[in-house]
Amino acid sequence: MITKIGVVAGDIWNYLEGHDREAVLEDVIDAVKKDRDLVMMSIGWLAREGHVSVDGEGPDYTINLTNMGGKE
Repeated sequence: MITKIGVVAGDIWNYLEGHDREAVLEDVIDAVKKDRDLVMMSIGWLAREGHVSVDGEGPDYTINLTNMGGKE
């Protein structure tokens, strides 16, 4: 399972890089075309590692790449 989480985390990272480093949670889920729970676990992993921040109130969370999450 950890491998799947890591692969989806990479998909999320790539999606965010191509979309001004920010997206609404539902757009991320739709874009990566993976199970919602798997996407949420991957976002949690990225957040724990400091690569993304999660802002706002559910269900309208915004996922943002941090400065640690790629190019500035």
